Amino acid sequence: MASNQSSKYLISNSIYKPFLTDLGLEEENLGVFDGKWFANGQVIDSINPSTNEPIARVRQGSQEDYNRIVESSQNAFQYWSTIPAPKRGDIVRQIGDELRSNIQSLGKLISIEMGKILPEGVGEVQEFIDICDYAVGLSRMYEGKILPSERPGHVLMEQWNPLGIIGIITAFNFPCAVFGWNQAIALACGNVTLWKGAPTTPLTSIATTKIVERVLKRNNLPGGLSSLICGGSDIGISISKDKRIPLVSFTGSTNVGKQVALTVHERFGKTILELGGNNAIIIMDDADLTLAIPAVFFAAVGTAGQRCTTARRLIVQEGIYDEVLTGLGRAYKQIESRIGEPFEKNILYGPLHTKQAVDLYEKTIEQIKKSNGHIYYGGEVYKERKGNFVQPTIVTELKHDSPIVHQETFAPILYVLKCKTFEEAVQWNNEVNQGLSSSIFTNNPEYLFKWIGPNGSDCGIVNVNIPTSGAEIGGAFGGEKHTGGGRESGSDSWKQYMRRSTCTINYSKQLPLAQGIQFA
Repeated sequence: MASNQSSKYLISNSIYKPFLTDLGLEEENLGVFDGKWFANGQVIDSINPSTNEPIARVRQGSQEDYNRIVESSQNAFQYWSTIPAPKRGDIVRQIGDELRSNIQSLGKLISIEMGKILPEGVGEVQEFIDICDYAVGLSRMYEGKILPSERPGHVLMEQWNPLGIIGIITAFNFPCAVFGWNQAIALACGNVTLWKGAPTTPLTSIATTKIVERVLKRNNLPGGLSSLICGGSDIGISISKDKRIPLVSFTGSTNVGKQVALTVHERFGKTILELGGNNAIIIMDDADLTLAIPAVFFAAVGTAGQRCTTARRLIVQEGIYDEVLTGLGRAYKQIESRIGEPFEKNILYGPLHTKQAVDLYEKTIEQIKKSNGHIYYGGEVYKERKGNFVQPTIVTELKHDSPIVHQETFAPILYVLKCKTFEEAVQWNNEVNQGLSSSIFTNNPEYLFKWIGPNGSDCGIVNVNIPTSGAEIGGAFGGEKHTGGGRESGSDSWKQYMRRSTCTINYSKQLPLAQGIQFA
């Protein structure tokens, strides 16, 4: 709905207006969808973290709005679950095609609202497209087993059925792709989705849902297949408590994820948790440094250190420690001329997402200094800039088990640690609470296979000679320990969105019992 106020919003700026209006956005936007757009909650501004200027307004949903969309989702599921899986897959294919048509506009929105550079914003939409392609194939392939029965005239088989409403709560750092991981697979499996995006990226949530809405309308499908509600923690709590939502997929901090898990499991619901990651890269003295140093640079600095898979610890064998540190310092210096508004070309490094994130960065730098850590590079806030810009930072001279090293800070701070042996490096990799992503750089086959084996990395993502970040959709994404144990995206992650029934069918005229029991 249009506003009559003279605009202070970027959506009225000629630079931003074309792609924002192409996405169906206005100066004030309704943040709830169940086939119709409405909202009765408070109005908030969406902020561009590069300048701290408002992009547009969003009216969030209320508790009454939430109850309405749950009912719409329930009704949609009753219909959608009866559609043959390959037909559902065709709808997912159309969603992917619609995203392709809007990839540049949506990528630009992600860039200005989240703060990641434009190639990463576009890449995030591509990730949604890729998982749609994957889900189309899955819709013709997911299967149960037919098992041999010990009883004559009997068939033993597995049947997979959809769960119902999948509650999806996503974080600011991937405001589109993580929803896509969940939705594409959930829809192909016969579920419907109810999405609450991050409160600080509501425009991306709305624009993405509008793209899905076009496909639903063209096919005369109920909007409750893809419900949306923009809101705060109160809506997240409602989703967690709601017995009508059998599975909640949550992406966010470990502390909030723990509360979500306790609430959902108290009602015996299911969760997929994608939480924190204090990820490490190990560089052994036989490594190819022409691969290792650029990989560390991307993993530590990409998205301004705000990926769940960001490298936060670098463990280097002592014989090459100085060489690695020098090379990494050179790489960091080269980024100085490529810091800026991520929407612009040739920018490699954008802002932190909020002012609160800048405050946390400053407090962490102060704590590092009090712990006798050395700021090898960076450590400052770019106070002359309007936005939330901080220097990418390298820290040395802290012990591997320092409390600050074991604390995940969502900022571009990299702790460089010197190790003696492979065994010591693996121990340090595994000693933190989280277990999301990890990587080793080596050309030694013994190290390689020990690293991916039972006594190697204890993470859900275990890489060799590539960064910790930048996962492909074909594999299952997720981690262990305080990362939550959930798996999304590829491989057999689809099983988490379905319930499995073991079916024994007697087609004979006899009634033999299992284990040869006689009961007559």
